[in-house]
This record gives sequence, C-alpha cells and structure tokens, in this order.
Amino acid sequence: MAGMGKRMRPHTLTTPKPLLKVAGKPIVQWLIEDIANVCDEKIDEIGFVIGDFGSEVEENLKQIAADVGATGRIFHQEEALGTGHAILCAREVLRGEVIVAFADTLFRADFTLDRTKDGVIWVQKVDNPSSFGVVKYNDDEIITDFIEKPEEFVSDLAIIGIYYFKSGETLESELQYLIDNDIKDKGEFQITDAMENMKNKGMLFTPGAVDEWLDCGNYGVTVNTNQRVLVNKKQQFSIAEGRFDESVKIHEPCFIGEGVELKNCEIGPFVSVGNHSKLKNCVISNSIVGEYSELIRLHCENSMIGNHVCLEGSPKEYSIGDYSVMKQ
Repeated sequence: MAGMGKRMRPHTLTTPKPLLKVAGKPIVQWLIEDIANVCDEKIDEIGFVIGDFGSEVEENLKQIAADVGATGRIFHQEEALGTGHAILCAREVLRGEVIVAFADTLFRADFTLDRTKDGVIWVQKVDNPSSFGVVKYNDDEIITDFIEKPEEFVSDLAIIGIYYFKSGETLESELQYLIDNDIKDKGEFQITDAMENMKNKGMLFTPGAVDEWLDCGNYGVTVNTNQRVLVNKKQQFSIAEGRFDESVKIHEPCFIGEGVELKNCEIGPFVSVGNHSKLKNCVISNSIVGEYSELIRLHCENSMIGNHVCLEGSPKEYSIGDYSVMKQ
C-alpha cells in the first residue's frame, strides 16, 4: 500500500488511499477482516508495506492488526519498483504460510482457504484484461501461465491482488532472484514473474474464485464499493429508531457515524456519513461524506466528499477533497 494514489486525488492528498473510508471503515480494515474470516486459524503478523505516511498512520495500521489479534509491523518502500519489490520489503514476515494482499481491493467470498496447495491465486473475469495480470489454467484447474497486462488477448481471468503461498521462504527467494538478476516486466519487478519461476520448478498453483471483487482505484468505483459493502454487510448498519427527528428520512442501507447531526434531510440509499458531520436541507444518495464536514442545501448523488469540507450547493456530482470550501 505504498503508492501515492494519484487516481484518487484530491482525496489522497491528505489521506493514504487504503485508509480512505467506505461504510465507516478504512478500506484496508475491511480487507483484513475479510481475509481473517476465510482463514481457518489465527493470523500472527500483518506486515504493512507503505510510503512515508507518518507515525499517526503507522499507529492506526498497527491497531487495525491488533483488532484481529495480530501484531502489526511497518515496512517502507521508498521507491516504486513494482509489486515484487514491494513484497520483498516485508521479507521479515515472509515465513511459513503467507497471504499477500493489495490494499486497494475488497472482495466478497464464501470459502475456506485450501492450505494443501503450494499456492492459491484469486481471480475474477474482467472485460479489460489488458489492465491486469491474468492467468491461464488447464483442465485440472492448475495454473499454466501468468501474464502481466497482456497487450493481446490471452485470458480474461484477472488476478485481483490476493495470493496464498504455503512457503513464504520460497516466495522471498524467488523475489530476491528477480532483484539480483534485474528481471523486470514493463520496467518493474513483478510478483507474476516470481510465480512463473515457482511454477516452472514444479510448484502447483490453483485459481481461487470470489463472489464479488470490489475496486477502490478511483473515486467513482470507490463510491460503488461503498454501496456494495453497505448491501453485503447491511446487518451491521441498521440506524437506531429515534436517533433523528421527523424532518429526517433515511433510506437504508446507510452508515451514519457518531455525532452526526441531520436536519430536514433525505439520506440514502447507499450513503456513508462520517463522524461529527452536520447536514441541513440535503438530499443525498449513493455517496460518501467524510468526517467533520458541514453540508447545506446540497442535492447530490454518486459523490465523494472529504473530511472538514464546507459545502453549500445545488444538485451535482462532487469529488471534493479534505478542507475544501464551496458555496453557491
């Protein structure tokens, strides 16, 4: 999670992308909780590979790990040299069984991790495979090829960014081999090249399926991910009766944070409102509103509004970063 999150600007100017919230929690927290749910034993350590995010962010990440009973450890990738290099930055936790996950993706699945395999690579069919690493597999459901962002069609099974390896030590060794021999694909050290070498040495990888893959790569798909999380986990988001007066209508599912003030508003469906925000005379659907923001006479949908925003406007779609002020 060391990237700058340029496709999510302006929201990532003040908050690292994996700590942006959907349905009231940071993206990376939802991801860790979902991974913990499919593991059949306790997670011991979680290594976070980050950029220079500051000590407060690092402490928040360690707490997210502690909440699932794990020890959080921080590793830094100072230069963006690819996925293989990023994982190798956390070599100290590549011991025994390892799950690798990219922190801008969420998933919905109902399965138990098959730990008898050398590795499991989770995939999903996509319409634009040239934007992803993809796999091919044979009739025995053993992966035969890993291809990074193919320019010509070879498969539409995209690697979603979640991997299981039975041996973290073998993964470390193969990643180090790429670095030592300067083996790059499109100018970067790729985890797919390491897996290709492991496969060629006789290790068997199988594809894993998820029911739904949720991307958080830009503000539009993040708003859609907020909607899907609210739907998939709606039992967690029931709004207490009597919390707001009769001037407020809430169409669930929604997440309404602590200390939120609503007056003469119609909220939802698929809206998340962060802690201590104040909304007056607003109609909002399918949107994310951050914390400590003040919205007046705002009619919007499909929008993402940051923290500490002061916004008074007319019906539109918005993508507004933290500490912005706009009045019309």
